[in-house]
Amino acid sequence: MLKLEGVCLRFEGQTVLDHFRLSLHPGERLALMGPSGVGKTSILRLAAGLIRPDSGLVENHFSTTSFVFQEPRLLPWLRAWENVNLLLGDSEATKAQAMDMLCHFDLCEAGEKYPRELSGGMQQRVALARALAVKADFYLMDEPFKAMDEELRFTVIEKSSRLVGDAALLLVTHEREEAEAMGCHILTLNK
Repeated sequence: MLKLEGVCLRFEGQTVLDHFRLSLHPGERLALMGPSGVGKTSILRLAAGLIRPDSGLVENHFSTTSFVFQEPRLLPWLRAWENVNLLLGDSEATKAQAMDMLCHFDLCEAGEKYPRELSGGMQQRVALARALAVKADFYLMDEPFKAMDEELRFTVIEKSSRLVGDAALLLVTHEREEAEAMGCHILTLNK
């Protein structure tokens, strides 16, 4: 379970979250929507333990959390399969599993390429493959489909939704259709 209770967060004198509360139970899928700057990404970063609130309580009781960031955050000196393999044990024995995840996202031919050799949408699919290769019970996704054209986007959403399975999901998106396709309830945040 994820619990944020009375969370206040400020950056450079600006209040981003003010006495914010949220709970997410195992298997629940929730999409955060709202204008830029309202704190959606900050909520994900709090849930992942990447930042701490100025006050309030953040508890993540899930055993394994996997994060897809807005930017792919691939290591440029590693090939696509090696970026995915990092989370699978980073061994030759797990290379086949990493390649399978890439193929799942129609990236079979991209496995040996470096991030600089891939388009933005391809890099984002590698990042999705990496995050979803981990059998987590909680996934955080920050606008994971934004670098893709419409037809590809909904294919990737369908595949991602299947791979999330019964795990909990906290998704940030500006697209209601993405939230609905991922099976999420929607929480709209306002400034």
